[in-house]
Amino acid sequence: MSGAGAPKTEKIDGRGLKVVIVAGTWHDVITDGLIAGAQRVLDEADAAYRLVRVPGSFELALAAQAAFAGGADAVVALGVIIRGGTPHFEYVSAATTDGLTRVSLDAGKPVGFGVLTLDDEKQGLDRAGLEGSKEDKGAEAADAALRTALLVRALRG
Repeated sequence: MSGAGAPKTEKIDGRGLKVVIVAGTWHDVITDGLIAGAQRVLDEADAAYRLVRVPGSFELALAAQAAFAGGADAVVALGVIIRGGTPHFEYVSAATTDGLTRVSLDAGKPVGFGVLTLDDEKQGLDRAGLEGSKEDKGAEAADAALRTALLVRALRG
């Protein structure tokens, strides 16, 4: 795992943007770290946001779709899927990714993708933005959602 190659970015002005964080409830220590990172970025950008919890990662796409229908400019999707001994991991990971992609394209609005697909819990702890973590994927997902929302707004004039 490496954060190498991550872009160096300037502060975002998210005033006037409405963002919804949709987060699963599985693996709460990791998920809570992702949420905290996303909230920090949104607070620093002065973006308006709310947090919605869903049962699991599979439900993120429907919640994102509802957020856009309710007027959100961007969604930050956060979840944790850890590989087990059955094909369930592949099905849930693919369905979640495909669903969030479809929702974003159908709405014409960004979904910051902060769904961790992991081999084990340690990988999640390393990416959750917690003390001792190597990366902060929740913050990265919020940053991507904000920057893309501003880009889309500018392109549409």
